[in-house]
Amino acid sequence: MKHFLRMLIQVCLYFYCKFLWRCLKFVMRKLTGRCELQRICYSTKPGASRTMKIETSLRDSKSKLLQTSVSVHSDAIEKTIEDIMELKKINPDVNPQLGISLQACLLQIVGYRNLIADVEKLRREPYDSDNPQHEEMLLKLWKFLKPNTPLESRISKQWCEIGFQGDDPKTDFRGMGLLGLYNLQYFAERDPAAAQQVLSDSLHPKCRYSFAIVGINITDLAYNLLVSGALKTHFYNIAPEAPTLSHFQQTFCYLMHEFHKFWIEEDPMDIMEFNRVREKFRKRIIKQLQNPDMALCPHFAASEGLINM
Repeated sequence: MKHFLRMLIQVCLYFYCKFLWRCLKFVMRKLTGRCELQRICYSTKPGASRTMKIETSLRDSKSKLLQTSVSVHSDAIEKTIEDIMELKKINPDVNPQLGISLQACLLQIVGYRNLIADVEKLRREPYDSDNPQHEEMLLKLWKFLKPNTPLESRISKQWCEIGFQGDDPKTDFRGMGLLGLYNLQYFAERDPAAAQQVLSDSLHPKCRYSFAIVGINITDLAYNLLVSGALKTHFYNIAPEAPTLSHFQQTFCYLMHEFHKFWIEEDPMDIMEFNRVREKFRKRIIKQLQNPDMALCPHFAASEGLINM
């Protein structure tokens, strides 16, 4: 009985708050002459703070048009903005900046959803040793990480030198599919000096962890942060429009750098403490991402154009 009463109170409180919020929005529109979307765009700086508020406002709207606007095709965003302006009876000639701001927000919102789909597609694609493209990527990974050491054969114990578990790396990609290889190759190719340094450090007796396996594990961390929505803060702050796979891979590089430093700071007894250290690192990243102004990679910050949107 107590459980039923508690549930009833919670339901009543929910509907009361929802009704109260709608009344408040109505009053604010009458007082300011602006709808909620206008108030957000005119009073909130561009970036995660604005885009997340716009996203919430659209999703919670009683209008079907506004609800579905967060999941339209990228090519339909401009038409959707026009429909929203018409629905809200906003003259685009009088409020030209509103359309620009809404478009920037929708590009980020829809782009984030599309990025999840792109990342998921790579994660679900298994490594295929009969696929020349997959094999080429794997061999390039070796070349970027060990430029002065030729790989003696495709199946070789040499793979252990860059942190794989056995003679054939393909078995280590099962959890993250091609996504793990894409990220490792991106890191090794785009920032070879840093990747080689992290690899070198990982082989030191005081550090000792498997570079490639940790890279696949950090890929899993980045993937879960993306799918859970935790990375919205970061991507909405660094991508002026739609976040792309490159943004995700840059974020992976950052996480690899930071986890490497974190591992050294934690000074674990051995690799058996990996899960503990990883979980502590995950919690720290999530806490950072709760700050609406957070950008994990400041050097990948959005262009100046974002400031004027």
